[in-house]
This record gives sequence, structure tokens and C-alpha cells, in this order.
Amino acid sequence: MSRIWPGPPGNWLLASLPEMDRSLLEPHLEPVSLPLGMRLTAPGEPIDHLHFLESGLGSDIAFAAGDGKPVECGLIGREGLIGLPVVLRAGQGVHASEMQVAGSGLRIRSEELCRAMDRSSVLRDTLLRYAHYFMSHTAQTAACNARHGLSQRLTRWLLMSHDRLESGEVPLTHDYLAIMLGVRRAGVTQALHVLEGERLIRSERGRITVINRPGLEQASCACYGITTGELQRLFGRSDA
Repeated sequence: MSRIWPGPPGNWLLASLPEMDRSLLEPHLEPVSLPLGMRLTAPGEPIDHLHFLESGLGSDIAFAAGDGKPVECGLIGREGLIGLPVVLRAGQGVHASEMQVAGSGLRIRSEELCRAMDRSSVLRDTLLRYAHYFMSHTAQTAACNARHGLSQRLTRWLLMSHDRLESGEVPLTHDYLAIMLGVRRAGVTQALHVLEGERLIRSERGRITVINRPGLEQASCACYGITTGELQRLFGRSDA
């Protein structure tokens, strides 16, 4: 399976819209820089803006009751947007969303997006299809975390990140990966060393480089293909 978005930078969800429907959003889209660690939504707080990512990576993060430790439950790149509770007319969510790889995007006020959805059934249906994909993605992530070992989970995460970044490099530390996967740092380091020994990746300080994409796919569990296949079914591209 090749990378899903090998084309030029930009938000693929916006690019998939017909020009007439995209024109309803364009006057209200504001270019923004999205630095590392920037929080875009917070649990239980109204979402004022939605963000269509053009580069970088964002995470949907859940906090375990009791200890409050964060665990990633969804990954967002230039295929989608951050702020889905607004699309579903909920206004706010129970998870946080923040940037884990710095990038850029286009933001729009929540009320402007809702007005555009009311005017365009094509826009509304497109965003609801993406919401379906993302809910499938988060559910599969939960199943993968519960049933598969760290090596398979890490490999799946690297493939998803590789899909969404323009280069083959994933600029994250072992500490951050451990937080996102909900495991100890030592476990992440050991799993990365195994993948490096198999010449699938190169791991350096604060950076992981994919050097054998087909081999990495073989080492991953089937969970990667399930959600990737659903995304391609809903928003398939001829160059994928």
C-alpha cells in the first residue's frame, strides 16, 4: 500500500470539495501557524474555531479518569480537520486536541462553518463522511491498544504519521511517543531498536526516519489497513 497523500501540500478535505461548495468557506478561512504543543480544543470547553491542517500532525487526546494521564486516541493530518464536535452540532467535546508536530493550517469560526453546512448539502455530507472515518479510526485505535503488542501499535502509528507528513521523517522524541501510546519510555526505545535492527527505520535524537515503507507495513497489524482502507473508500484518490 503506497502513501495515501503523495501530492503537494494542502488540506485534502478542502481540496476534495467542488469549487462552488468550497467557495462558501474560503472568505472565512484564515491562515494560521500551528506550533508544537498548541492546544486547539479542550475538554468541556466550547470550540470557537475549527482547523483544517495543511501540514504537521495533531492528536485527539483522552485523559484517563483518576490519574489524568494523556493517551492519544486519534491522529489528524492534512487529510482532515480538528473540531469535529462542531460538525456534529455538539459544540464541545470530552477530549483535547493539540499539535504534536508543528505545522500550519486554515481556521474558520464555528458559526461560519455551521452556516455553510446549512447552505450546502455537499459540504455537510463531506464533513459527515470525514466524521464517520474519524470515529472509525478512534475505535480501531482503542481495539489495537487493547489487543496488540507495543511493536505493532508503534509500527501502525509510524505508518499513519508517515502518510500525513510530507517527508519520511517523524520529528518526535521517545518520551513523547511513550505518552501518546500510553506506555513506558523504555518500551518505546526497545521497540524502535528492533525496527531499526530490521532496517525499517532510522532512529535519531528527536527524529525517526522511515527507510523501508513496505517492510514497515508487513510488520504492522491489520488495524492500519482497516482504517486506511475506509478513508480511501470514502475519499479515494486516483494517485493513492
